[in-house]
Amino acid sequence: MKKKQTITQLMRYRESLIKYAIKNGVTKTAIKYNTNRQYVYRWLKRYDGTIRSLSNLSTKPHSHPNAHTQQEIKLIKDMRKRNPDLGLIVFWVKLKQRGYNHKPEVLYRVMKRLNMFPQKPKKSKRKVKPYVQMTFPGERIQVDIKFVPTECIVGDEKLYQYTAIDEYSRFRYIQIYNERSTYISTIFMQEVIKFFPFKIKCVRTDNGLDFTNRLISDKLTLFERYLKKCNINHDLIKPYTPKHNGKVERSHRKDNERFYRNRRFISLEDAKNKLACKCQHKMS
Repeated sequence: MKKKQTITQLMRYRESLIKYAIKNGVTKTAIKYNTNRQYVYRWLKRYDGTIRSLSNLSTKPHSHPNAHTQQEIKLIKDMRKRNPDLGLIVFWVKLKQRGYNHKPEVLYRVMKRLNMFPQKPKKSKRKVKPYVQMTFPGERIQVDIKFVPTECIVGDEKLYQYTAIDEYSRFRYIQIYNERSTYISTIFMQEVIKFFPFKIKCVRTDNGLDFTNRLISDKLTLFERYLKKCNINHDLIKPYTPKHNGKVERSHRKDNERFYRNRRFISLEDAKNKLACKCQHKMS
């Protein structure tokens, strides 16, 4: 579809000049509009009754001394048919051997104009699986592990915060340990089951070795065997997608802002004592 030409102020000025010249003559027009007679004659000659005939003509050249000839275009097309997979530079070298005398960047523009490069397949839009809203407490809880910030710890000991949060009620249980493993995950799960006032149907975790061996082996971990013993389903999120465990991830961010920012721990027991007041509350 041809682009519609914009009517400019200069075109309106010329139209006014032409109408005045038709009515009053060229000399009076040149005096009134402070221009020369040749200018008025030029636009009178071009005027065909429409304002668009008073626009500036394109200054684009009709030809170029270094433009590709029809023979060169044919050479490029024929060579490309025989060498469809060659890279630009190798293809240019082969053309040079047959008398081609343009630069590689010029060849690239011509080949692009002729659609000689393979089209990249469009990436299919990934369908986002809609979140399924829970309908009762315990239907599914999210469990995850957080590294306690090193600046909060006096000494070289490493501490880990385990968090379990119910997706429906936001009821939460947290505990700190000085190690992380499938054994500690099982101990934590035992505490969660005792603490939560409702039955747990499903537990959602990431694919860390503290919970599962799914990515490296078919053998169940101690944590998975314990869930199976308690008739609790184990739901694993897609690898590298922490947003699928979003509620517990958000809970950890809030802990950083509200709890860990201004606290120091001299030992595991000290950390547990200071965390005790936060073991049960709703996530804001």
